[in-house]
Amino acid sequence: MKEITLRQIEVIRAVMLRGTISGAADHLGVSAPGISRLIKHTEESLGIRLFERRAGLFIPAVEASAVFDQIREVYKGVENLQLALDSLQKGEDVRLAFASAPSVAQFIATRAIRDLRGRYPDLYIDLNILKIEETVDYLLLERGEFVIMSSPVQNAGIENTQIAEGRIVVIVPEGHRLAEQDEISIYDLEHEPLIGIDPADPYGQILAKPFVEAGLTMQHSIRGRFAQTLVSFVRHGLGVALIDEFSVAEVYMPGLVRKPLKENVVVQSYVVQKRGRNLSAFAEDAIRLLTRELANAATHWR
Repeated sequence: MKEITLRQIEVIRAVMLRGTISGAADHLGVSAPGISRLIKHTEESLGIRLFERRAGLFIPAVEASAVFDQIREVYKGVENLQLALDSLQKGEDVRLAFASAPSVAQFIATRAIRDLRGRYPDLYIDLNILKIEETVDYLLLERGEFVIMSSPVQNAGIENTQIAEGRIVVIVPEGHRLAEQDEISIYDLEHEPLIGIDPADPYGQILAKPFVEAGLTMQHSIRGRFAQTLVSFVRHGLGVALIDEFSVAEVYMPGLVRKPLKENVVVQSYVVQKRGRNLSAFAEDAIRLLTRELANAATHWR
């Protein structure tokens, strides 16, 4: 027996709904003769009568009632599929979990999430803030899909992909003697109270790099654990600090002045994920938006 096609099902349903050939043609946006020929061909090829013709009306044949019941079920399934697709497009009943180093979370990730929410208004987003030593468990236990870090994570089960490169900058309190300079050298900081992060920490090691390369002794007056702690210390007049430009990528930061570091020291950003894990479309969009925001970080302060 010849199989029925999806197009034939669509036409049969249109005739069933409208009751006439012309009505079905209007419903589908095609010509009436084409509908008439397809109905006739379908009945002949299947060897059954689908409709009774009464004064131009097409009435479902009694003997074909089981066929029409199945067609209704098919379209109910199609409607349910469309509802599921619409929900997925808006992010309903789905979850995106990812994590970030504190330097990216405050400004960069927030702007990326704003744009992601604009595309998927109902997407549930779970953003975690992690230290680098917490990253392996987070990914290998699949608590989230990816992490943004300023250093690659060394583990055989982890993949690292660099997505951005920025600069180390100097932050000083408003009114500070160095605030009027176009750029600041580490030699300008020799006699300033320096706020920083332990050089044994991967991020602290990046901040210490220009001092090490210049052969200078770096003596901290205060240490913090995260970049945002350094920002707060400097804003309250407790000293000066080196910091990555992603951590201060905001237009208005009252109480703080940002200046380029004369010595060119770069900081990278990496997408870190479990090796071999396929990312969701939401995660891929989030990474694309994060990459864009990281590339534009300097425009918010220079």
